[in-house]
Amino acid sequence: MTLASALPRERPAPTAAADRAARRRAALNWVAVHSLAIAAALFFLLPLVFVLLTSVMTDQQALTSDLWPHHWQWSNFTKVWNTDGFLTWWRNTLLYAAAGTALTLASSLPVAYALAKFRFRGRNLALMAVISMMMLPPQVTIIPMYLFWAKQLHLSGTLWPLIIPMAFGDAFSIFLLRQFLLTIPQEYTEAARIDGCGELRTLLRVVLPMARPAIAAVALFQFFYCWNDYFGPQIYASENPGAWTLSYGLESFKGAHHTNWNLTMAATLLVLAPVIVLFFFAQRAFIEGVTLTGVKG
Repeated sequence: MTLASALPRERPAPTAAADRAARRRAALNWVAVHSLAIAAALFFLLPLVFVLLTSVMTDQQALTSDLWPHHWQWSNFTKVWNTDGFLTWWRNTLLYAAAGTALTLASSLPVAYALAKFRFRGRNLALMAVISMMMLPPQVTIIPMYLFWAKQLHLSGTLWPLIIPMAFGDAFSIFLLRQFLLTIPQEYTEAARIDGCGELRTLLRVVLPMARPAIAAVALFQFFYCWNDYFGPQIYASENPGAWTLSYGLESFKGAHHTNWNLTMAATLLVLAPVIVLFFFAQRAFIEGVTLTGVKG
């Protein structure tokens, strides 16, 4: 064996052609990955774009196959806003969503705190009962509940049969908050008790600030549910137009303007706009809260 053959051989430097091939493969991989993301984004975005373009068309063009407005008629939104009853629907929906969200948080957080931090006999049974309530569709109990609210309390034609039950907790909200509270170390609550804090003060001063992401997620879930709820107002408030919400009123508006698709789309956008804006500004807290609730079971 010669000395030259014993020495390690140096690898040849990559050529310009190899560099170009590597860059080409990287570019193709980038296009492949992002094309799927772009296609998914367009799948969700294009219907909203169609609604927006139709909402600013004239009455004549909205009934044609043209997709781009010849004349941008922004006055359609003013016509919808000035429709009789539309502001009432807005007021009722805001009342329903705001009151329902506040009552759900106020009633669900203490229950979730007890299930997460207290040790008592029957805790697992109580948790199973909460989970079982999540699996029970509302259509199963709608007939006895309607008879109770309408025949016994005479509250049909109002939104109170939908708002008052939220003061007694929501199964999904309790479960979601409980999952997040399990991630808070027990040492924090124990230190608060040693310092003389009662359970209520511990909940308000220690646990509540640390549970803000989960509270934000639950609040958004409940607000969106109340804002989009159609089934409940149809059952309890349909007989009284003064108690209609946007979701139910939009159905009536579409029936009255079934040939004016531009006005129907404008009304749809006015109903969608608040929840889109709210989610846009609160999406970080929403995603963080939903993510952290699954850290510990």
